[in-house]
Amino acid sequence: MSDKKCRFCGSALTETLIDLGMAPLSNSYLSIEQLNSKEVFYPLHTYVCSNCFLVQLEEFESPGAIFNDYAYFSSFSDSWLEHVKKYTNDMQQRFDFSKNKLIVEIASNDGYLLQYFKEKGFPILGIEPAENVAKMAIKKGIPTIVDFFGERLAKALKADGQKADLLLGNNVLAHVPNINDFVAGMCILLNDDGIITMEFPHLLRLMKERQFDTIYHEHFSYLSFSIVEKIFNAHGLKIFDVEEFSTHGGSLRIYACHANYLGYKVTKQVENMRIKEIEFGINNIEMYQFFADKIRELKFSLLETLIAIKKQGKTIAGYGAPAKGNTLLNYCGIRTDFIDYTVDRNPHKQGKFLPGTHIPIFSPQKIKEEKPDYVLILPWNLKKEIMEQVGYIREWDGRFIIPIPKVEII
Repeated sequence: MSDKKCRFCGSALTETLIDLGMAPLSNSYLSIEQLNSKEVFYPLHTYVCSNCFLVQLEEFESPGAIFNDYAYFSSFSDSWLEHVKKYTNDMQQRFDFSKNKLIVEIASNDGYLLQYFKEKGFPILGIEPAENVAKMAIKKGIPTIVDFFGERLAKALKADGQKADLLLGNNVLAHVPNINDFVAGMCILLNDDGIITMEFPHLLRLMKERQFDTIYHEHFSYLSFSIVEKIFNAHGLKIFDVEEFSTHGGSLRIYACHANYLGYKVTKQVENMRIKEIEFGINNIEMYQFFADKIRELKFSLLETLIAIKKQGKTIAGYGAPAKGNTLLNYCGIRTDFIDYTVDRNPHKQGKFLPGTHIPIFSPQKIKEEKPDYVLILPWNLKKEIMEQVGYIREWDGRFIIPIPKVEII
């Protein structure tokens, strides 16, 4: 245990948040030819640093291997597209960007967000390490660098005369094993009066609502406002505003600038968020020690529900093939003895199988054809959107199962 070090402050990691056992990489979807080959499982053991309170996983696989052929495409969620389109409008209105301001997005995926800034006439640049995903953005006419972001790339872009006036990233801060290098790179690339916005799932919501399935190897860190503020401060950046959103089960968007820039006043929301986390106990190690018990209770509840349904001779299908779903299914031991198949709108996942559980993935049309009695929604954070899309299951008295934050049948 003593050889494990915090990726931010370097302290020894001795405190466990939760040990979810062994699991495959959550985005390592299998082809039919791979089903009878060996499959690699890694420890899914989450630690909390007793010094700085950063919650984190060890790095067992390199980001290069994880993101080599990435299966997540942001554009397949309508509600997410609505969210980022509103972001582009809000940013332009709030900060009154002139049309010569350079917008840079880190982990720009398939161009889901930058396409809206492009429509407005802004110069844009995407940075995306997954080549297969970046190609989709380039096809949309969005200039994209296929690379991992950090100090090295930031220095190269700066030397090339590029400085970001708006530097943004959605759901990327948790994905980097060297978070110090990543944030230091943002400080280098940011223009003197530039703005950083970062969105990330909020640790407080993860713990309050038992969102353990958001723990998987692709997520190296699990972030509170408190720890993000510490990391940014350590690299010459200050957070001047923060907002809460319902996306991804509950996220924060932070606004930051250079620490010595006085153009943006720190809002009341920053102090409010500090107080909110302190009252929750975010800097109290004892608060973290009860999390595992809550997750075991949730696991037992879900299994009891599924067993009762199967004993009645009913059929269950899954909806979605998200990374979080693979954590849930593997930890709970849910395989094809419970779920016959799952469906997903992403054609890059259709025809493949979920890692570990080997549940087949089909297009959503499969639900209309098979008429299952129950549909387990794996991306529960999109339950409203999915229940509208698949509302036709009511025609045969089908019902939805929501696994988190508590098991519900709707």
